[in-house]
Amino acid sequence: MIPVLGLAVGIALGLLLDPTVPLWLQPYLPIAVVAALDAVFGGARARLDGVFDAKVFVISFVSNVVVAALIVFLGDQLGVGAQLSTAVVVVLGIRIFGNAAAIRRHLFRA
Repeated sequence: MIPVLGLAVGIALGLLLDPTVPLWLQPYLPIAVVAALDAVFGGARARLDGVFDAKVFVISFVSNVVVAALIVFLGDQLGVGAQLSTAVVVVLGIRIFGNAAAIRRHLFRA
């Protein structure tokens, strides 16, 4: 119940405060969101499999976001930021869909 309440409060604050993202951070935000979603879907899958560990989840969440942002930053420095951004989204997208399929199989036995 606490995570759902936290999500609701976060969404409400985001809508009320209407935060702006600094221009220098804008290329990294979508990648960070996709990396965070990967960790969330992995955590949900682990929870359903009965092997969830909060410490592992937090470390996975933070490290996914940091590593994805570093890869995109490195790509920007090398002049191939768009290509590396696409690569990160594809890899994390594959992981997200794999976890979503496992969650679906677990919930619907299909």
